[in-house]
Amino acid sequence: MRLIFIRHGDPDYVHDSLTEKGQKEVELLADRMEKISADAYYLSPLGRAQRTAAATLRRLGREGTTLDWLQEFTESCNLPQTGQKHLIWDFMPSFMDKYPQLYSPSGWLDVPFIHDSGVPAAYRHVCEGIDDLLASHGYVRSGTYYKAVNANRKTLVFFCHFGATAVILSHLFNMSPTAIMQHFSAAPSSVTTVYTEEREEGIASFRCFAYGDLSHLYAADEPPAFAGRFCETFDDPTERH
Repeated sequence: MRLIFIRHGDPDYVHDSLTEKGQKEVELLADRMEKISADAYYLSPLGRAQRTAAATLRRLGREGTTLDWLQEFTESCNLPQTGQKHLIWDFMPSFMDKYPQLYSPSGWLDVPFIHDSGVPAAYRHVCEGIDDLLASHGYVRSGTYYKAVNANRKTLVFFCHFGATAVILSHLFNMSPTAIMQHFSAAPSSVTTVYTEEREEGIASFRCFAYGDLSHLYAADEPPAFAGRFCETFDDPTERH
């Protein structure tokens, strides 16, 4: 089985839509996706993801299924000392260093300011969502792997978000989502591809084949909507700190 996760195009967050550049990106993305034979399309309910999917689905004459657990993962926690609300990504490195348990596959949920928030329940909701969906396609969660009850080569496409994808991947890979969110970057309209790997009969694990791929933009000489997402060096004030 192949899972394709697509981040929405360059966002207009104020209107939960796409910028003019985002609209161009999703048309280039559609050029790529219309060549891929997929069995099902699943969409976040948020406008920016819906509009990203629309460009591809319109060309293919297909419809997608909207799933609430694919919306962006915005459940917050209260930071220690300050009590400030904060998402579970974009922590400063010095903060991560104080809480190394955030890198633990299961222990991150026991960090006090995570444990005492709505994050664990929201995380379970997403994990249960992807597990139920995979089970409907023949792969049933069992511990840290999946039983290949009906092994197949289907392709499922998900139009969603950076955070939502990180949470799903963390569950598939048995990793901490904070580690993925902290150290991986997926620009708007990027494509992440994951396959099942079945080296033992009846047992499947997931392997990432490509993360955050933007070849559809590069092929058209379109630069990624990337500037300002993080600073490569501290001394550049034009990049986000």
